[in-house]
Amino acid sequence: MPRYYVILNPVAGKGNGLHMRPRIEENLTRLGLDYKLVLTEYPEHATSLAQKGLAEGYDVIVASGGDGTVNEVLNGIMTAGENKKKSTVMAAIPVGRGNDFAFSMGIPTTVDEACDLLANDPQLIIDVGRVFSERYPNGLYFGNGVGMGFDAMVGFVAAKMRISGILSYLVAAIKTMFIYYKTPTVELVLDGKSSGVVPALMICTMNGRRLGGSFMMTPNSKPNDGLFDLLIVREVPRGQMPGLMSLVMKGTQDTHPAVTTPRAKKITLRALKGSLPAHADGVTLCEAGEEISIEVLPSELAIITQEIK
Repeated sequence: MPRYYVILNPVAGKGNGLHMRPRIEENLTRLGLDYKLVLTEYPEHATSLAQKGLAEGYDVIVASGGDGTVNEVLNGIMTAGENKKKSTVMAAIPVGRGNDFAFSMGIPTTVDEACDLLANDPQLIIDVGRVFSERYPNGLYFGNGVGMGFDAMVGFVAAKMRISGILSYLVAAIKTMFIYYKTPTVELVLDGKSSGVVPALMICTMNGRRLGGSFMMTPNSKPNDGLFDLLIVREVPRGQMPGLMSLVMKGTQDTHPAVTTPRAKKITLRALKGSLPAHADGVTLCEAGEEISIEVLPSELAIITQEIK
């Protein structure tokens, strides 16, 4: 019988993590799972807790929080050593604001259904991304995606708001339209070849499909195909931004002339004019960076998930 090490972030979702603890424990007990639940106490604590769980021989490391908690747990697994990584399964019980990793990976975003999935134990081997920036010169692993430009600024604004959930991202997106309008000029290099220079409102490099709680950046991407799907949005007049945002929410932005959607294994973004605000899975990579580079690591991690449609 597998042993589950559940890492719960009590402040995820503006305190929703702590609120949901009794329900999580009730579900896991109901399902008869052999588990240990531990709480994070400070930023990046989930990374060291994941490594501790691996050292203690747990079979499944469960991230219970938002996308930031998932990212910390993923980094804990990925940096714990090759043997530990290959013998470990990662899972998630989403209790955060956006829960984009869970949605993108086919993990239910309700606590009851996510716990039921743990008991069923269906698994998928997924790709993992690694991104390098000034703040992370040795690289940061990510599971869902890297956002540069407008998307990153929306996340920065949403994180400072009192409201939570999808509403925080929608309000932040509206605010950002009036704050972030000087787009950087970016040189884009895909798989070692220059793809030109663009005034980039937004460039998203996706292993998953969704960012910001409701924005379908790359609706057709698969996390196990060895490739990133990109969403590149060129600068548009501010008056066109609400309509473009609406298309992205529906996943139909490829109909817009400012949008291109290439695929690649390695990506480098260089700011030739302006700077790069960027995040990975909601973790700030840089607020005004000059260059970020991203690579895909195919078939790196086993996760518990239902079939991805």
